Amino acid sequence: MEIITSHTNADFDALASMVAAKKLYPGASLVFPGSQEKSMRDFFLESTLYAVEVKRLKSVDVDTITRLIIVDNRHPARLGKLQGALGRQGLSVHIYDHHPAAEGDIRGDVEEVADVGATTTLMVELLREREIPISPLEATIFALGIYEETGSLTFVSTTERDARAAGYLISLGANLNVVSDFISRELTAEQISVLNDLIKAAKTYDINGVTVVIAAMATGHFVPDVANLAHKLRDMESLDVLFLVVQMGDKTHVIGRCRIPEVNAGQVLEELGGGGHPSAASASVRDMTYLQAKERLIDVLKGHIKPGRAAGEIMTAPVKTIPSGSTVSEASEAMTRFSVNVLPVVSGKRFLGIITREVVQKALFHDFADQKVDGFMTTGIPSATREMPMGQVEKIMIGERQRFMPVFERDGALVGAITRTDLLRSLHEERLAEAPGAPDFEAHSTRKVRGMIEERVPQGVRDILRAVGEVADEAGFNVYLVGGIVRDLFLRVMNLDIDIVVEGDGITFAGMLLKKLGGRMKSHQKFGTAVVILPEGLKLDIATARLEYYESPAALPTVELSSIKKDLYRRDFTVNTLAVRLNRRRYGELLDFFGGQRDIKEKNIRILHNLSFVEDPTRVFRAIRFEQRFDFQMSKHTRNLVKTAVGMKLFTKLAGERIYAELVLLFSEADPLKVLKRMKELDLLKFIHPGLKASKEMERLFADIGETFTWFKLIYLDIKTEKWFVYFLGLLDRLKEAAAAETLELLAVPPRIRTRMTEARGRYRDVLYELYRSPRLLPSRVHDLLQPLEIETILLMMAKAKKESAKKYISLYLTRLREVTVTITGDDLKALGIPPGPRYKKILTGLLDAKLDGEVRNRDEELAYVKGLSGTR
Repeated sequence: MEIITSHTNADFDALASMVAAKKLYPGASLVFPGSQEKSMRDFFLESTLYAVEVKRLKSVDVDTITRLIIVDNRHPARLGKLQGALGRQGLSVHIYDHHPAAEGDIRGDVEEVADVGATTTLMVELLREREIPISPLEATIFALGIYEETGSLTFVSTTERDARAAGYLISLGANLNVVSDFISRELTAEQISVLNDLIKAAKTYDINGVTVVIAAMATGHFVPDVANLAHKLRDMESLDVLFLVVQMGDKTHVIGRCRIPEVNAGQVLEELGGGGHPSAASASVRDMTYLQAKERLIDVLKGHIKPGRAAGEIMTAPVKTIPSGSTVSEASEAMTRFSVNVLPVVSGKRFLGIITREVVQKALFHDFADQKVDGFMTTGIPSATREMPMGQVEKIMIGERQRFMPVFERDGALVGAITRTDLLRSLHEERLAEAPGAPDFEAHSTRKVRGMIEERVPQGVRDILRAVGEVADEAGFNVYLVGGIVRDLFLRVMNLDIDIVVEGDGITFAGMLLKKLGGRMKSHQKFGTAVVILPEGLKLDIATARLEYYESPAALPTVELSSIKKDLYRRDFTVNTLAVRLNRRRYGELLDFFGGQRDIKEKNIRILHNLSFVEDPTRVFRAIRFEQRFDFQMSKHTRNLVKTAVGMKLFTKLAGERIYAELVLLFSEADPLKVLKRMKELDLLKFIHPGLKASKEMERLFADIGETFTWFKLIYLDIKTEKWFVYFLGLLDRLKEAAAAETLELLAVPPRIRTRMTEARGRYRDVLYELYRSPRLLPSRVHDLLQPLEIETILLMMAKAKKESAKKYISLYLTRLREVTVTITGDDLKALGIPPGPRYKKILTGLLDAKLDGEVRNRDEELAYVKGLSGTR
């Protein structure tokens, strides 16, 4: 008897390889050595595969097997009952596999083993080489095997041969809809529940410098397709090494998924009787609880993961330092003298931070040679102990983009430092000596965000972004979506402010885009920017990739052409430095040079370099705005640099209109009270006017303005108001007239706005006084007092009003009196025989007062009232 088999817990690669082997050995029978994964069982139920005869394992007498054809497996323990046939005299063994060789592997009389992503790939190549026909159904089964085993051709184990085999199968009629249905199936409610339990149970272990996550649990029933849960959990948490240990009845299943070369999942789980690939493997253990299996797994990992060198073995020592209180000029001299780019700043033996050559050079450029380095040093940087494993050092330095890591004794004494050169030297033996073809490290963090764009951006905008990429390809430019729209993809906030950066001539590109999409365009040659307004009204801001430098603190920048990385570096905060490629070949690829994703996740507002606020102090106001808008917090280091900028009084060098523009934006945010408190905390109000203080009264007024807007919006949703204007009036409320006028002058407030504010300040106090003074005003008098005022001025009065009677008057005006009008016109008066003239205004005004006071209610009563006044009855 000839038997074709594979391994227990058979997957689609096993199934497809067995079906392919049947075409090579037509007289052999298909036999599964054990259970199959749930997705494959579903395939049996829902497909036409029932036409292929599969023998039940129970019906096979292993003593009668003359030839054993094993596919996708060489490990005897994974043959189940069929393992009993091995070693019997007269048995011929044929092996087709793609797993790496391991000790104890089955040896065959015929062995076809290839370094490919799926055994099915090898089988398809053999069928094609021998010109054996493949039907569309068979092509679909084979495609399932390749796509599942290679993660739809995305796993690092995927080879060119896998892609070629998949292409060949598609040409033969493989149904990719079927492939997609079975590979991309949604989790069942039961699986989601187990996944949640695994997430809660997951614990992180540092094993010889490698971070390993193990999730262990027990369940009283069988959970199908645990391997799929491992994939989901690994991808959700972006884990490098993950093991699931799940006990189901008397059997414990262990699933391993690894992305780094330090851990070979197949070798680890061979120790537990299983096996697989370096990146994916499994094992089933009987008579061992999940806790026992977990402890056994940890012991195996400790033996498998070899401890590498520690930080103390590769650090540079002794390390040159500079005392706290030294000047920037002294730091520059020390760096030149000792040929270093970074100096730790210390106070005695206490480490305070580091100062870099880049920061020193910029400080010197801005004539800060005599300033102390303490104000510009970087604080809170990651550090290491002598014993820290190099794997952890590498992860921190690459992940945090650190060029310099101080090394301390356990008592806190600085003993050395690890530089990027030290790290590269350490990695040389392990990384650069690897076999050719190993993946290179990316120079920047990348991630596909195409799915996020598809999910969170409207279809019309997505079509435009695709068109932008197509035009860029035609022009030979690299083009990127940048700015707030990318940040807000991660925050799940709708944002249709489309900012495009072009590595090339942005204005030329804008002209090409205009020809394709239509609309109109306005360009700015000096900055290499253009605005394209499409026919449907959507606006595209297009800029040439550029860098900026500042001739002096707080000055406007000078612009030069540059690359996308330097263009992003000139931006204000890391959360705004994310970019997405739009070119067709790499559409949806995220560029994150400066840790923007991490800061979004951690809700941090962090500047890019230590002189950022020196070059543009308005960034401080923007930091406050983003804090309040997204409920983020400035990082400790960023706050320290704000204090430095305040201490140096850099805001006095700003043009007044720039501060005014920032205040308008700040007071347009959801809660200006938080903005006020933050400006008070950072001591910024004195730069608006020296006499401006955020007193308790002002904070209370801002709170009352917020409550007034809440009330007003509930009733008058259709009336537009300038929210910022009300808060700006509130900001100036406690200033005397001369100081308020001086503030408006210093901020270079536009003349029209200045006039409005001056008139408002001149009126609202007098009107409030009148409302306080006369507790029983007629409605007509209330109308006369409030009608000349802007709605924003009236809302401020509502917030300021202390007496309930005054609030009632204002509420009465806004809710009823404001809309009262008379129906009679001058034509009606003329028809009544009243001669035209100044008397008309007096009559109509008196009529309106009468209607406001309830003396007349309709047109007939209005006519009677007028006739009574004119004596025309």
